[in-house]
Amino acid sequence: MALPGRKGMAWGLTLLVAIGFLAISGLAAAGDETDFGAIRKAAEQGDPKAQYRLGVMYAKGLGIPQDDKEAFSWYKKAAEQNDALSQYNLGIRYFKGVGANQDYEQAIVWYGKAAEQGLAPAQYNLGVMLNRGLGAPQDCQRSIVWYGKAARQGHIEAEYNLGIMYDQGECVPQDDAKAVFWLEKAASQGDARAQASLGVKYAKGEGVSPDARQAVAWFRKAAMQGDTTAQYNLGFMNTKGQGVPQDDAKAYIWFSLAAAQGQKDAEALSGISASKLTPEQLNKAQKLAAEIQAKIDNKKK
Repeated sequence: MALPGRKGMAWGLTLLVAIGFLAISGLAAAGDETDFGAIRKAAEQGDPKAQYRLGVMYAKGLGIPQDDKEAFSWYKKAAEQNDALSQYNLGIRYFKGVGANQDYEQAIVWYGKAAEQGLAPAQYNLGVMLNRGLGAPQDCQRSIVWYGKAARQGHIEAEYNLGIMYDQGECVPQDDAKAVFWLEKAASQGDARAQASLGVKYAKGEGVSPDARQAVAWFRKAAMQGDTTAQYNLGFMNTKGQGVPQDDAKAYIWFSLAAAQGQKDAEALSGISASKLTPEQLNKAQKLAAEIQAKIDNKKK
């Protein structure tokens, strides 16, 4: 499908370079975190799992006053005994400067130790830091290796980044088929950016046979999560009747939702779509747009 110029389809393919953070509560080991005395005693006797759990308790203030320095101290004791989750959390704290001075070099050291033990979030964060040259010289090839290790464990952000890197030929030879492979992995796990990007690949026939219906299906999944690019592209598809019957009212709905998030082209196109509707049709479309936005907002709660 040939795409028109500036007022045509939006790409929305951008590399995710944010460091990922797991919620501390999501890392807590099984057990009764309220039994502070027993955990503290085991931690003081050198049990790395207890030291990790004590770090979690101080980090979150679980039954005790929240204390970032104490959390850091106990994570460090466990990390030095090769506890992967503590190594990862120590990396986060050095990266953010929580409980200790910010130190990217130390962050990359501890992410590396956890990554070597196979912890996917650490592998992803290590890939990000190497890709950006944080805490170590920029190393594109090593970043790809660590993204790959995390992605093969189903890490969504790593899958997405690999898809974009293959799409853009960053650090790897440009390869649309591999881009689609990794984007589809992330999209299938519900990642809206990947869904929107995969929709573009199907619309353009890059790495897959052109399939406007599949493009619309992926755009819709992302649009219902509030992805602006996907909303804009759904408006475009409805305007042109590609993958769906031509429908100015639906085009207006999706353009207006994208425009409400600041998409400038969508703002102009929503006006054009509105001009093709009767007052009754426009009123109905505005109500439907409000209902869709409410559903999107509810999903985010």
